[in-house]
Amino acid sequence: MVLRYVSRAVIACVLLVLTALAAGAEDDDMAGRRQAMLEAVRDSVRQSEDYTGYSELSEKVMNAMGTVPRDEFVLPAYRHLAYRNTPLPIEAGQTISQPLIVALMTELLEPQPTDVILEVGTGSGYQAAVLAELTQHVYSIEIVEELATSAAQTLQRLNYDNVTVRAGDGYAGWPEHAPFDGIIVTAAAEHLPPPLLEQLKPGGKLVIPVGEEHGYQELLVVEVNAAGEISRESKLPVRFVPLTGDR
Repeated sequence: MVLRYVSRAVIACVLLVLTALAAGAEDDDMAGRRQAMLEAVRDSVRQSEDYTGYSELSEKVMNAMGTVPRDEFVLPAYRHLAYRNTPLPIEAGQTISQPLIVALMTELLEPQPTDVILEVGTGSGYQAAVLAELTQHVYSIEIVEELATSAAQTLQRLNYDNVTVRAGDGYAGWPEHAPFDGIIVTAAAEHLPPPLLEQLKPGGKLVIPVGEEHGYQELLVVEVNAAGEISRESKLPVRFVPLTGDR
């Protein structure tokens, strides 16, 4: 009886060790993939310098990209592809943006630690998580309720307590928390939404793709000064899903 008990105990210990080793190997694999993603983003930034004016992105943005676990924001079937520099499907027929675009839009926003940011189009919550690493608070609006719920749960599970998500039409912004130091839009609008311009602090930046759904789109950086004058700069040809909701 003693020998049988000891044997079972030994087997249990061996299984625990093997499980821990497997988990460690998986963590190392994910870390390697994450590093490969960062290198792919750096290469893509250098290749697009003629458009964006950036030969490299800031260390703080790259650190945020390296910190956020992108594999937690994709569907389980695509987890093995999470750290490729490519968009991937998520719930409700939507996509999680290419890491290059997430990093570049974050860089263009020039987020500061005390900033309060508005995000229009939560999607999976990945962009909000990257911004949360760099700012005081992120308010994020998602028109698809299923996505808003799922993203909020993921962000809460990963302890991003400085992100607030709600379901709603982001075209109207979030007046209760305006003005914002920066606004980022992750869907293409046919024109600059007036409510978002009104909710942007003077000197703050609005980063938004603008253009027709099946036509030419460009990623714009928009600023409004204290006199209400609007300036805009095109940074990159892009392809985003359309911004939906009432207009």
